[in-house]
Amino acid sequence: MAFRLSIRRLTPTSVRGLSSQATAASNLSQNVQESISRDAALPNPDPSEDSPSAALVKEHSKYMLATYARPPPVFVKGEGSYLWDLENRKYLDFTAGIAVNGLGHSDPGLAKILSDQAQTLWHASNLYYNPWTGALSQLLVEKTIESGAMHDAATVFVCNSGSEANEAAIKFSRKVGKVLDPTGAKYEFVSFRNSFHGRTMGSLSATPNPKYQEPFAPMLPGFKYGTYNDIGAINDLVTEKTCGVIIEPIQGEGGVNVASDEFLLALAKRCREVGAVLIYDEIQCGLSRTGTLWAHSHLPKEAHPDVITTAKALGNGFPIGATIVNKHVSEKIKIGDHGTTFGGNPMACRLGHYVVSQLSDPKLQQGVLSKSKVFAERFERMRERFPELITEIRGKGLILGLQLTQDPAPIVKAARERGLLVITCGTNTLRFVPPLTVSEEEIGKGLDILEEAIVATR
Repeated sequence: MAFRLSIRRLTPTSVRGLSSQATAASNLSQNVQESISRDAALPNPDPSEDSPSAALVKEHSKYMLATYARPPPVFVKGEGSYLWDLENRKYLDFTAGIAVNGLGHSDPGLAKILSDQAQTLWHASNLYYNPWTGALSQLLVEKTIESGAMHDAATVFVCNSGSEANEAAIKFSRKVGKVLDPTGAKYEFVSFRNSFHGRTMGSLSATPNPKYQEPFAPMLPGFKYGTYNDIGAINDLVTEKTCGVIIEPIQGEGGVNVASDEFLLALAKRCREVGAVLIYDEIQCGLSRTGTLWAHSHLPKEAHPDVITTAKALGNGFPIGATIVNKHVSEKIKIGDHGTTFGGNPMACRLGHYVVSQLSDPKLQQGVLSKSKVFAERFERMRERFPELITEIRGKGLILGLQLTQDPAPIVKAARERGLLVITCGTNTLRFVPPLTVSEEEIGKGLDILEEAIVATR
C-alpha cells in the first residue's frame, strides 16, 4: 500500500527526473560492467583509483618532487626476474631497474653480504682506509684487463652513481688538458647526439638532448656535439682544443644504437693524435650485458679508452658508480683534485665486489649470448608478423631494441596489464634490458605476452 501511494504522488516532472536518474544509473552500471569485464579479461589490470596502490600514491605524492611520470602499480617485492605490486600482482620484469638488476631481484648472495656488512661497518668516510674500496678497485682493474678490454686500466675512483662517474671523467679530462696545455686552451669536450650521460651539470652538458638541457640552460662552456658513427666528421670535431671525448659503445637511452668498430677505431686514433682523453660510458651497456665484461672487449688495443665509467649493474640496486682510468690520466690527478663523502664506502664496495665476481663469470656471459639469440630469433618472427610496426632490431647481448613506426606507450601499458614490464627509449623504440639471469623459458613467456599486447593495441 505504501509503495502504491508513493507512486500516485509522483508528478510528471518527478517522473522525468527519476527517468533521467535511471538512465544515468544504467549508463553508470554499463560503464562499471565494461570496466569489470575489461579487468576480468586482464591478468594484471592497472590498479584502480580506489585501490590501496592509488591511496598510497595519493598520500605520498604531495610530498614528492614531481620529476617522474609513473604508471599506477606500487612495487613491494622482487625475486629473480619478477616483481610484485601492492595488490600482489606478479610481473615479469624485462627492465631490470633500467639495466641495474643484472643478477635479478633480491639476489640471495647480495642479501647475505648486505646483512653481514650492515653489522660490521657501513661508513667511515674517505678520511680513512677500509678493506673493500681497494679490493673492488683491484678486482675491476684485473677483470677489465683479463676480459680483453682497456689493456692499460690502472686505478679506480669509486663514487655513488653513473652521473657522478661521468662527472669525474669530465673533470679528469679537463685536468689532463690543463697539464698538457697550461694556457687553458685545451678545454673543449666532445659527445654525440642521442647520447645520455647524466643529469648533473657537467654530465648534462654532455647530453645533447633539448628536453633535458633547455630547462637548465646555459650549459657549461666548451661542449661540442657530433654525429654518432660519422667517421668523416671526426677530424673537424676532435681538435687540438679537445681535452676529452665521451661515447657510449651502445647508446641506451638514445635508442639502443651500436657504434661501429670502424667508428670507435677512428675516434680513438684521433684522440691519440691530439692528446684528448677517450671515455667509454659503459654505465648501461657494460658489466657483461653484451656477453663480455665490457661492450668494447672485442676491440683491438688501439681502440681502447683511457677511461671507463660504470654504475647501474655494479651494485645490483645499491647506489655505486666507478671511474676506471689508465696511468695517462691517473698520474695527472693529485690529492685534493676530486673527492666524495659516500663514494667507496665499505657497504657499497663489498656488494660491488660480489657483483663483479658474479658478472665476470664466463658461464654467465655465455648464457647472455645464448639468451640474446632467443630474443633475436623471436624478434625476427615478430617483425615478419608485424612488418608495418617493427622496422629494425638493434643491440647486442641483453641490451636490445625494437624500432617501431608508432608510439610504443600503448604497447607498454598493454604488456604491463598482461604481466610484462618493458620500457622505451629513443624515438618509438621498445627497449629490452632484462636481468642477465633471466631464463630462456621466461624470455619465451615474456615475448608471448608482448605479442598479445601488440595484437590488443592494433
